[in-house]
Amino acid sequence: MNRKELIKAIASSAKLKPEDASRALEAILNAISSSLARGRKVMLTGFGTFSVVRRKNGSRKSVTGPNGEKPLIRVLKFTSGVRICAAEENRRKSRKR
Repeated sequence: MNRKELIKAIASSAKLKPEDASRALEAILNAISSSLARGRKVMLTGFGTFSVVRRKNGSRKSVTGPNGEKPLIRVLKFTSGVRICAAEENRRKSRKR
């Protein structure tokens, strides 16, 4: 699903004009982005959790520190919630038939 399709789905589900759905989506994305930029988790119950974690840079060409340590980098992490896990399980079951 791309951005236009998501806006259409939001508009039809919430009975909004596409312009209003677009503004709502933009507001949601801005709120999530600014919270993650401040290092805070975004938890959407049933959907999932977005967070920023620090991990070692696994690149072979990364520059090492004075003790040969690789620098930590910040990466986005998403942990799926119950709703997504259930939808995936239903999809798997339907494919097996």
